[in-house]
Amino acid sequence: MHLQVLFEDNHLIAVNKPAGVLSQSDKTGDRTVMDWVKAYIKHRYDKPGEVFLGSIHRLDRPVSGVILFARTSKALTRMNEQFRDRKVNKVYWAITTDQPDPIEGKLSGYIFKDTTKNRSKILPKADSNRHKGAKMAKLKYRLLGRVGANVLLEVKPETGRPHQIRVQLADQLKTPIRGDLKYGSNLRNADGNINLHSRELAFQHPVTKEAVKIVAPIPEIEQLWQLFAEMTDW
Repeated sequence: MHLQVLFEDNHLIAVNKPAGVLSQSDKTGDRTVMDWVKAYIKHRYDKPGEVFLGSIHRLDRPVSGVILFARTSKALTRMNEQFRDRKVNKVYWAITTDQPDPIEGKLSGYIFKDTTKNRSKILPKADSNRHKGAKMAKLKYRLLGRVGANVLLEVKPETGRPHQIRVQLADQLKTPIRGDLKYGSNLRNADGNINLHSRELAFQHPVTKEAVKIVAPIPEIEQLWQLFAEMTDW
């Protein structure tokens, strides 16, 4: 796997995760982007022994884009606090085959994750009896462009729930992400991935306190994303 490093210092490292690669290990035993980043650090800095790398957040396997790791325990603790306190601004891009109505707005609802099916669903209200653990999910969206039957949306989640963008776009906005068969897309991508991209992370550096903004280029080999290259500042 070609590892595209987007940001790196003594405390943090961010890379552009390819779609189809795990963020962290699971029961499949497949190699993860975390494994690749550890190998990169070990080789580049000629580090003996085990490399410390802390997981701050995750991206679903079929999703591409910026993912951030901590290189020190101090950075890990402080970045976890920022994510928990919703002080990290996240921007995603999604390609759908349906134009939202209205073309800009906000979505909110309670999300329940069925771990047995690895599937989330949106609820109109909290239901502690039937759906224990359901949590409020909020996001903003807007239309960026359209080419033929392909619609590009910008999505800014205000919360970080399992499969949040996927289920809210599909169930509440009626615009499932292209390739996302699990949540209602009727089009399957050849590689089995979905057209959801973690475009940007913005936050305060956990040590220097400076403002950091990390932007992930779209997958270069994905022709569908390239449809929008001329109308968007990549």
